[in-house]
Amino acid sequence: MRGVADAIAPILLALTLLCPVSSTAAPLTYADLPGWEQDDQAAALHAFIASCPALAEKPDWAAACDAAPHQTDARAFFEHYFRPVPVPTRGPTLFTGYYEPELHASPVRTARFAYPIYRKPPELNPGQVWYDRATIEGQGLLAGRGLELAWLADPVDVFFLQVQGSGRLVMPDGHVMRVGFAAKNNRPYRSIGRELADRGVFPAAQISARTIRNWIHANPADGRALMWTNPSYVFFRPVSLDPALGPIGGMAVPVTPGRSVAVDPRHVPLGAPVWIDTEGNQPMKRLMVAQDVGSAIKGPERADVFVGSGFRAGEVAGSMRDTGRMFVLMPVSGLTLANADARE
Repeated sequence: MRGVADAIAPILLALTLLCPVSSTAAPLTYADLPGWEQDDQAAALHAFIASCPALAEKPDWAAACDAAPHQTDARAFFEHYFRPVPVPTRGPTLFTGYYEPELHASPVRTARFAYPIYRKPPELNPGQVWYDRATIEGQGLLAGRGLELAWLADPVDVFFLQVQGSGRLVMPDGHVMRVGFAAKNNRPYRSIGRELADRGVFPAAQISARTIRNWIHANPADGRALMWTNPSYVFFRPVSLDPALGPIGGMAVPVTPGRSVAVDPRHVPLGAPVWIDTEGNQPMKRLMVAQDVGSAIKGPERADVFVGSGFRAGEVAGSMRDTGRMFVLMPVSGLTLANADARE
C-alpha cells in the first residue's frame, strides 16, 4: 500500500486547513512537546532534506530547504525555521507500523514457489476501478498472461506484501530483487484483522500480523475467503535502490526507518516534519517526516510509522497499535499566513 505516487496537496491550502488558530489562541512552543529535548533531531533532518526537492519551489518552505543541508545543530534548525501546530482531530490518533518484507522467491514457478505477484495489466488505467481481489484470484484473471513478476511460497506472503506495498525478494541464486508499488485496482482497503475481530474470532487487542497469519494457515479455505474480504489489490514493479535505503514512499524518495511516517495528505502536508507523541506498548516521542501515504491511512486520526526491513521489523510493525497525538512543524512564514487566513 506504500509508494503511491499521489500528488502533493497544495501546501498553502494545507496550511490553512491545518491551522484554524484564533487570534487569541496561545501558540505552542517546543517545551509543549514531551520528549523534544531528548530526541535526536539529526536523524529527522536527513529525512527532511530528502523531501526538499518536492518542497523547495513552495515559497513557505524554500528558506528552510535552502538552509537544511548546511546545519550542524538540527534541533536549533527546526526551532528556528518551524513552529509546532497540533493536527486537529476528533479524538486520539491511531499509530500503526509498516515495514519492507524480505521474502524468499523465484523468478519462475516451481513446486515450492507457486503464488505469483503481478505487474500492472496494460488495460488498467490510472484511477480506474478494476476487478476486486476475489474476482482476480478466484477467476484467475491474470494467470498465463506473462504478467508474473516473481513467485512466492505462501499466499499469505503475497497478501501481506500487497498490504506493505514493497519488498525484498531473495532469489534461489542469492540475489535480491526489490519490488515496489506500480498500481492498484482502486478498490477500498479493508482490514482482515478487523474482520476477524468483528467475527469474534479474536479480541481486537490480540490481533497482530502473526495472529492473522497463523489463523489463515490453520484454516486454509476460510483463510482464503478472509483475504478476499479485502477487495484492494496491488501490482508491483522492480525497483533499483541502494540496499542501505528504505523503499520508495509517496514522495518518490526512500523512506527512513523510524523517521518516516505515512499520513493522509489532506490533513498533513507531505514533506512536513511531524512530532509524534504516542502511548502504549511501543511509546514514541520523536520527530518524523511525512513521506508516505497508505490506503488505510485516512483522516487526521491515522498515521503509519515505517519500522524498517526484514523479519524483525515485521514483528515490530505487526504489533504496533498505539494511540497518541501528532504535531506538524510548519514553516514560520507559512504559519503566519495560515493564522492570518484564520483571522479573516
